[in-house]
Amino acid sequence: MAYTKISYELKGDIAVISFNDPSTLNACGVDTAQELLHAFEVAADEARCTILTGSGRGFCSGANLGPGGLSVQLSHEGSKPDAGRALTTHYNPLMQAIREHPHPVITAVNGAAAGVGCSLALAGDIVVCGQSAYFLQAFRRIGLVPDGGSTWLLARTIGRVRAMEMALFGDKLPAEKALEWGMVNRIVEDDQLMPTALEMAEKLATGPTIALSLARELIWKACESDFDEAIYDERIAQRTAGRTDDFKEGVTAFLKKRPAEFKGK
Repeated sequence: MAYTKISYELKGDIAVISFNDPSTLNACGVDTAQELLHAFEVAADEARCTILTGSGRGFCSGANLGPGGLSVQLSHEGSKPDAGRALTTHYNPLMQAIREHPHPVITAVNGAAAGVGCSLALAGDIVVCGQSAYFLQAFRRIGLVPDGGSTWLLARTIGRVRAMEMALFGDKLPAEKALEWGMVNRIVEDDQLMPTALEMAEKLATGPTIALSLARELIWKACESDFDEAIYDERIAQRTAGRTDDFKEGVTAFLKKRPAEFKGK
């Protein structure tokens, strides 16, 4: 697929996917969502860590409400518009692909992460943002409800009360407050955002890939499961991880008191 709204670059074992439509502050129309889905599928096959970021002044300003953007569709001729249809066809498959990605995802947030852009930012396993970053549930401004999984992500990340505040008031949440609320892992100067994200990605990409993949899956599932399910899933995942070459290398390196050289196998 030829990308027009995003860019894709493979740096060693790290895939860097960037919103690349600065004229709209990286709005995410259905065309952008389709390109992102394809890029994540490519990254799943050839990388060991994926970074999602935005070019220019912002991460993602939300759904593109202009021509060819959100594309509010009719369920059938003569019916009222269905603002949720694009979720079924484009946005939800993208969010599910990120959730089910086979290796760690870092979101590097610069400037605005609004609407579905906020959802995409919070979908990262690790969220690092620049000082200029802010998060915004902008849906109330156009008479819609939060989507892209943001109700689920926010409620589980910052709790019901704060999630309600973001959704009902629609105020900007600056980076410092997001860190205080536990929405992000780290704040850095804007010019250090990508160097920091790449440094973190390198550490993940050179780690025990299968074990890290299993760990992220366990933690995601723990948000949905009870304790008994969680410890059972850990037992199954540990069996898988314990059969990898990386496990053998890790133990050998530990016993020989040298750094481990993980190959992701």
